Amino acid sequence: MIFDGRALAIEVLARTKAHAGKLPHSPRIVAYVAEDSTPVTRSYLSIKKKSAEAAGCMFERTKDVDSFHDVDAVIVQLPLPFGFDMQGILDSIPVEKDADVLSGAARKNFERGDTDALLPPVVGAICEILKFGHVEIAGKKAVIVGRGFLVGAPVAAWLTQQGADVTVLTSKDDLSEALHAADIVVSGAGVPHLIQPEMIKKGVVLIDAGTSESGGAVVGDADPTCADKCTLFTPVPGGVGPLAVAKLFENVVTLVERAMDI
Repeated sequence: MIFDGRALAIEVLARTKAHAGKLPHSPRIVAYVAEDSTPVTRSYLSIKKKSAEAAGCMFERTKDVDSFHDVDAVIVQLPLPFGFDMQGILDSIPVEKDADVLSGAARKNFERGDTDALLPPVVGAICEILKFGHVEIAGKKAVIVGRGFLVGAPVAAWLTQQGADVTVLTSKDDLSEALHAADIVVSGAGVPHLIQPEMIKKGVVLIDAGTSESGGAVVGDADPTCADKCTLFTPVPGGVGPLAVAKLFENVVTLVERAMDI
């Protein structure tokens, strides 16, 4: 089954808008954008703006970290250009406004499995996808391709919390043996068509959360023909990405509700 992330994202945004409509004011989000020179960055910013509006939120951009305290939630568009203090900027986001779960404090809460910790949006999206596909996690062999801050690391932590037997590899490792044994594969390496059909077993759940450019187009880590061997496959574009953005704004509204004790 090829998963339609756009369709489920619409549902998440609709229920988020319903919650936002009960608040005294529309949640105001500021996005710190240091640079938007790449097609992938511009695409994500456009999607986030439209999704914010669909979620009943106000979305604006800034290059001023001092403006972080004047809004309901803060997001930082990654990656930041060379020379920027990425962790310093992320750690300047107050935990109660960190919808992306990027600051050190918010990430520690998540990694500890605190009951009130928000799920990073990509993790939230993958949680929704696995629920949609009625995929059992506990006891399954899961392989994560990529150790990145946005996908690999948080997804590995969450799947481990859910009781999966997790192996984390990189695109430079020999993937074949581990992928052949995996029940669940999540890839965030950002290497075009790194995963080929012959590398995975029949019936695997393959969640492609990697994005990169190839021939002027945005593509994923998995060759689209992998879908024929999967019980559940997320395409790029149209899979994890739209749903992760929707979960980001769901987090925003959750933070505002908590701040107002609703």
